[in-house]
Amino acid sequence: QVQLVESGGGLVQAGDSLRLSCAASGGTFDSYNMGWFRQAPGKERDFVAAIRRIGGSDVYADSVRGRFTISRDNAKNTVYLQMNSLKVEDTAVYYCAARRGGLGPVASLYEYWGQGTQVTVSS
Repeated sequence: QVQLVESGGGLVQAGDSLRLSCAASGGTFDSYNMGWFRQAPGKERDFVAAIRRIGGSDVYADSVRGRFTISRDNAKNTVYLQMNSLKVEDTAVYYCAARRGGLGPVASLYEYWGQGTQVTVSS
């Protein structure tokens, strides 16, 4: 059983940056591909980015490509999401998730989820 704990959310202004962290425990971290998703009030949970378990290959949603960067440190059992040039529409609860197998945007294929961290971007 893998436990995931997100941190680093907060209230920022448009154009600012934030770095989210997700610490994993209870499993072999480098066995899992890791993803970030987000959910705004009244909306579905959307894919943000994902990174392969080893090698760093990553994928991004079109809405964040070029502004957000996903990375991981397998020695620290942690995955990060660096968010630059934040926009009001980035406001959401951000979740990290873990899965074995492929790398992609389908939330239902992720096996483990954190409880989320709130990111609020004001204009």
